[in-house]
Amino acid sequence: MMTYYILIGGIALVSWFVSNQLKSKFKKYSKVHLRNGMSGAEIAQKMLDDHGIRDVKVISTAGMLTDHYNPKNKTVNLSEAVYSQRNAAAAAVAAHEVGHAVQHAQAYEWLTMRSKLVPVVSVTSGMSTWIVFGGIALMATNALGGIGFYVAIAGLIMMGFATLFSFVTLPVEYDASKRALVWLQQKNMVTQQEYSGAEDALKWAARTYLVAALGALASLLYWAWAVFGGRD
Repeated sequence: MMTYYILIGGIALVSWFVSNQLKSKFKKYSKVHLRNGMSGAEIAQKMLDDHGIRDVKVISTAGMLTDHYNPKNKTVNLSEAVYSQRNAAAAAVAAHEVGHAVQHAQAYEWLTMRSKLVPVVSVTSGMSTWIVFGGIALMATNALGGIGFYVAIAGLIMMGFATLFSFVTLPVEYDASKRALVWLQQKNMVTQQEYSGAEDALKWAARTYLVAALGALASLLYWAWAVFGGRD
């Protein structure tokens, strides 16, 4: 178990570093005011209009970095700062979230796949580690015969869905950022300095998803080794 705690600790440390860098970048680029004077909400609405998307609403949501696109009710939810502020960070986030709306409108295959995984992962992700651990405990005590191994395998399968979800999320997030940056540049929405800030901020945002995916994979591999190694 010590190896597991070291693994989780290492992942948590990297995640903390990336998260802090992301907050630092957004704070930095929040001071780069847009030449065009548009707010994040206005940026989002214009990008929707330019893509011919008329059935998606841009709304404000409470919190910091709580921005997201909701495909169920077709809303671009922007945190209060992003919704109202007029800077490179707000432009980047707003355009990124609209990038997801564009993906939805165009039936982007990776977004479709992620959406199909959501109901499965929402049920299995919270219990998978406990099921694997319980299976290993049954294996160690040889309780209930060999059923412990199959319980652990069931937990690994659940964990595998969560890991798959994390990796499917990567192309979804990177593609949304790419769409956002291309639009910002092609429509001359930002100056070169503003564009560089938006690009840097979105890169760090994407790295949070990368760290999460690698962490999920590392955890899956550790528990798989614990289950199959425990049979020797």
